[in-house]
Amino acid sequence: MKALIMNCSPVRTGATAEIVKIVEGELKSRYDTRCICIDDYSYAFCRGCRSCHNTAKCVMRDAAVIESIMREFDEADIIVSVSPSYWADIPGQFKAFIDRCTPWCNTHEPHASIKPGKKGYAIALRTGPNMPECERLIGSIEHFYGHLEIQCEGHLGLTSLEYREQVESRKQEILDFCKSI
Repeated sequence: MKALIMNCSPVRTGATAEIVKIVEGELKSRYDTRCICIDDYSYAFCRGCRSCHNTAKCVMRDAAVIESIMREFDEADIIVSVSPSYWADIPGQFKAFIDRCTPWCNTHEPHASIKPGKKGYAIALRTGPNMPECERLIGSIEHFYGHLEIQCEGHLGLTSLEYREQVESRKQEILDFCKSI
């Protein structure tokens, strides 16, 4: 089985990336793991033209970039999205990716699809102590999963994490969560 772990942050070396490393380290003994970072891809914002509602294809010139990420989703059995909070929500780069996934959204026909039976997990982190903010990010990720027909299986919210050095003190909590994956 394959697990895709997605760093939904534009920062490749911060606390989110550190959590991705811990998750990968824990899962690699049970799954063939692959990690990707949203910042490794360049794509424009969705224009909202809705052409994909009729064709299940995006008409934008950079559609192949989103298709390449969706191939990663298609090949995975398990998807773990790890997102920091940017002003109480998911980072703009991740939101732009979600918007560009409209051709795969199950709210219109025809729509593209990924293989069924996938399980999704969400990890949210923020710098302050407010857990409802993490819950908002988790809600965004789980909403996205729902429209791709990925079964939401679990989530973890981590507060008071700003720097990668702070992740070590939360490592056991992350490892415990990974046991459910």
